[in-house]
Amino acid sequence: MKNHDNPHEEETPSGVPSSNSFGFTGNASVNLIISGKQSMLSGFQELLQAGFVLICRVGVSIKSLLCDQFGLNPQFVEDRINTIFLDGKPVDNIDTTTVMDGATIALSGAMPGLVGATLRRKSPLASFRQTISSSSTPLKGSVAKGVVRIKIFNILMDELGPLFLGRGLFLSSDALRSFLQKQPTEFWDGCAKILVNNAPEYPPAFREKILAALKIEDAWVHLIVHGES
Repeated sequence: MKNHDNPHEEETPSGVPSSNSFGFTGNASVNLIISGKQSMLSGFQELLQAGFVLICRVGVSIKSLLCDQFGLNPQFVEDRINTIFLDGKPVDNIDTTTVMDGATIALSGAMPGLVGATLRRKSPLASFRQTISSSSTPLKGSVAKGVVRIKIFNILMDELGPLFLGRGLFLSSDALRSFLQKQPTEFWDGCAKILVNNAPEYPPAFREKILAALKIEDAWVHLIVHGES
């Protein structure tokens, strides 16, 4: 899955010249690191579907973003990421479709039925959605630092979730607080170590300490989650 010839770590929180619709400027008010049982990672799938933000170079092709910056193996992208949406529009050619600052990219495995077949990359039925497909015209000379929102669906959540959670991603404090508030006792029992702004927190006060740190309005959190076998 991962392209080990091009390892990249997620950048630590820093400002970016971005005018994205989700209001992220690259600054995180809270840095949160959670380590726990490997099985705990599946509990974060709700956040993967809702979307998270990454700092990256924009003005590049989708393939370059996924392989060169996120470190995915090109063969994995070709074989497993069957459906891609860029700002809500299905994509066919990931080599020539450009990702701009503030874009939202949805990644999915094969979806069932006629609709799934029509939306799939390189589908023989692609002509039926020509009017809603994303433009594949490459843009030249526009590479710059920016941000994108990534959403992951179905089988890819198990395959890509640990990668993105492990390297770090950005979430609004409101979204993360809402997610953590409804987690059951089993979720917190699976946490072995938690760092809030590099300060260790210990059970049984995990939950209260994290939720208190996330009460900052209109703030962003840099989240890293490590699964331990």
